[in-house]
Amino acid sequence: MKNQYIIPIFVPHLGCPNDCTFCNQRKISGQMKNITEHDVRETIEYYLENFREKDAYIEVAFYGGSFTGIEPELQEQLLGAAYEYIKAKKVNSIRVSTRPDYIDKTVLKRLRKYKVKTIELGVQSTNNYILERCQRGHTYEDVVKASKLIRRYRFTLGHQMMIGLPDSTEQDDINTAKDLIKLKPKIVRIYPVLVIKGTKLEEEYNKGEYEPLTVNQAVERCKELCYMFGNKKINVIRIGLQNTDTICSPTNEGSEVVAGPYHETFRQLVESSMYYDTIEDKIKKFNTKVKEVEIIVNPQNVNNVVGYKRENITKLKEMYDVDVVIKQDIKHTTDKIDVIISKTHKDFIDDKETVKK
Repeated sequence: MKNQYIIPIFVPHLGCPNDCTFCNQRKISGQMKNITEHDVRETIEYYLENFREKDAYIEVAFYGGSFTGIEPELQEQLLGAAYEYIKAKKVNSIRVSTRPDYIDKTVLKRLRKYKVKTIELGVQSTNNYILERCQRGHTYEDVVKASKLIRRYRFTLGHQMMIGLPDSTEQDDINTAKDLIKLKPKIVRIYPVLVIKGTKLEEEYNKGEYEPLTVNQAVERCKELCYMFGNKKINVIRIGLQNTDTICSPTNEGSEVVAGPYHETFRQLVESSMYYDTIEDKIKKFNTKVKEVEIIVNPQNVNNVVGYKRENITKLKEMYDVDVVIKQDIKHTTDKIDVIISKTHKDFIDDKETVKK
């Protein structure tokens, strides 16, 4: 399978009819000016020159704002600039991100004209009260209608959801995932809410009216959602906002993050926790007291097995007094993990007796 490269083009706040309480797209994207077709060409050329693999699958992705809410003329200019590279066989496809209430047959016909392949909908929640509370300006019914229409026109459907929204509980987030699964997206992004400077949510946070999730809470909640989506073969392509010069630790100078479950390797925390669950479950099923296990994984997954700052290794030692030996096997698929007993407590005691003799 070819490697996939994404050429990200941010259209911050273009097309958005209102400001959601949690949103400041210009600061989230790190881009303060609106985009032009010249910028599109310039960005694509820059990335094409710097991609290492020349035969990789390349996709231009318009992120931020609500792409299909932009004036149709500007939409066509931006799409047309990207489409030039599809016709030249330098780019394989285009994806856009937009609002559920900005999808109709006319919009989809326009996107299909320029060979757009994937449409991601910013759903955030399927609870109408929470959507209104966050000033989203659309309803769950809009999500259902748009999702069905996108699939009918044979685009790849993606959904973006958020956890920890104002007045949202863990059960609300689980219910949102259940609702999205019913709409059959191919891909999903999960974003824990961060409090960003210049937003209404910052005002609520400063007044004590909003309390963000902790990192641990966000990790546990995202992990549960990943299990749900994974069981239905829905690919979670992102967990947490992309790190930038401004989306970084609140302690950093220049950070636009005021509070919330920010972590520089947030996805790794979630995936490492899932790997820990798998290893722990396998150890519990062993019908003997285990002293040492050998874990065999694909090299790509070693960091997830070890955990952030060796957290998983430390936890297994503290919880089960188990030592871990990790072996890498390139033949292992990335979703496969073998846990084998390499030493029981009896073996350990016998070894010590042998040494004494």
